[in-house]
Amino acid sequence: MGLNYYQIKKNILRARKLVIKATNIAGSGHPGGSFSMAEILGCLFYKYLKFDPNNPQWEDRDRLVLSKGHAAPGLFSNMAVAGYFPESELETLRKFGSRLQGHPDLKCPGVEFCGGSLGTGLSYSVGIALAAKINSKDHHVYTIIGDGESDEGQIWEAAMTAAKYKVDNLTAFLDRNFIQQDSYTEQIMPLDEKLEGDDLSEMWKDASRWKTGDKWRSFGWNVIEIDGHRIEQIDAAIAKANATKGIPTMIISRTVKGKSIEHMEDNPQWHGKAPDSDVVPIINHELDSQFMIAPSIIAGDMANLENEVKRCVSGRSDYIHLDVMDGQFVPTKTFDHNKIKELRPLTIIPFDSHLMINEPVKHVRDYIDAGSDIITVHAEVTDESSFGEIHDLLKQNQIGVGFAINPDTELPEWSYKFLPSLDQLIVMSVVPGKSGQKYIEETHVKITRLNSILKENNFSGYIEADGGVNLENIGSIFADGARVFVGGGAIVGQQDVRIAIRDFRNEVLKSRRRILLDKAHELGGTDLVNKWIGLHVVGEKQEQIKKIAQEAGYI
Repeated sequence: MGLNYYQIKKNILRARKLVIKATNIAGSGHPGGSFSMAEILGCLFYKYLKFDPNNPQWEDRDRLVLSKGHAAPGLFSNMAVAGYFPESELETLRKFGSRLQGHPDLKCPGVEFCGGSLGTGLSYSVGIALAAKINSKDHHVYTIIGDGESDEGQIWEAAMTAAKYKVDNLTAFLDRNFIQQDSYTEQIMPLDEKLEGDDLSEMWKDASRWKTGDKWRSFGWNVIEIDGHRIEQIDAAIAKANATKGIPTMIISRTVKGKSIEHMEDNPQWHGKAPDSDVVPIINHELDSQFMIAPSIIAGDMANLENEVKRCVSGRSDYIHLDVMDGQFVPTKTFDHNKIKELRPLTIIPFDSHLMINEPVKHVRDYIDAGSDIITVHAEVTDESSFGEIHDLLKQNQIGVGFAINPDTELPEWSYKFLPSLDQLIVMSVVPGKSGQKYIEETHVKITRLNSILKENNFSGYIEADGGVNLENIGSIFADGARVFVGGGAIVGQQDVRIAIRDFRNEVLKSRRRILLDKAHELGGTDLVNKWIGLHVVGEKQEQIKKIAQEAGYI
């Protein structure tokens, strides 16, 4: 089965929005810690956990223990998305008589552990994991602990006990976001190495300072260290943990407190603080504006695509874009599923396979088997029947479903019925099959026009811009509504892929900041613009955003 990347990503977005809604209505809560573990919960709920929302006490269910119980909004939001209770019930968070209290409570169906006093969740997890082994049950126990919580001695007592009794049916995640209630963890009780100042990027960038893994290894645990916001890394880590026998596993997930909302990220203020009502629409707009960079490896050395994949990996690309051309649908021929199968072992980064081939319905199974995570086929070579067959096959195999239209092609009306479940729409901004082309300027209007159609038909996927995207135009393409950007010569064609991707991200970030300021000005004029700017207190963000606001004439 595939990674289920897009479905997980969509559900994570829904859950994040519910956290914002719930904490805002409650006037209190913990969005920061809910957002730092969002991808972990997304991968568990929508890929690995065995559960039945209609039968919460199903005996063979897996157990999910949230030891860092203050992040209950993150747990409740995912439970709602998973079907345990209506999403509207999140509006009762922290209210008297509600099933959704400030910390998880067993009165809520599906909650496995009353999380109150920190440090106790791992001990409880060891107990239920050991009980499962004694009773010859094959369910798994997943536990999420916090790094501030790891100051508690009981955490380390539980660590010794789990190793002693070889509870290999226990997988714990350490949400390593470097922030606890009062300040940065490394200024209070370092798990890695003492932090001087408040520049958390020091800890992220310098792996020689990471000591936490050594601590857990010394306690007899299998340790896996990952970026806790990369879905593919979480997925691979869980798979490895489940296959490990004889010892429990700790997945140290390096995360960002408040991830996806700039003013919350790495900001201790948002450990436990609710967003104000006037900024909630802007926050939701920001959540809808997450974006991905997908380098196209055919812009590099076609004789050594293995090295091009490695360059994309070192550059921290979100996807790797694979342009499959058959020499018939387009005049150029590149490679087929056999090459993708060869490249697949090189990385776990999602493969975004763009099939520019005739009769894709006859070949799509080969590209599934080769290891594609997202597969896109063209409108010009499909009809309602063949695309329906492709769509269903991809969904059954947890592969992202993509649909592409050439510059002179409009979205066919027969495709509208698929839009609610479509994951990706590629809008070609050059004529496919020819290299070195400039971005067709009419594509700006086309994407804007498509946005209306997509919204009317409940499209919840991502528009991908493919062809001629560069540093000069990526900001305006983002403003049009594209959220995935294929970079050929502008990324893979550059000497340093990492720098090229970083520059792409920075240009999109500028465009997004301007769009959010536009939203603030639309909703509340200069006062709300100033309030929005004032929320960004970490690093140099505030001055950068203030400059954009001044250029726009908002302040």
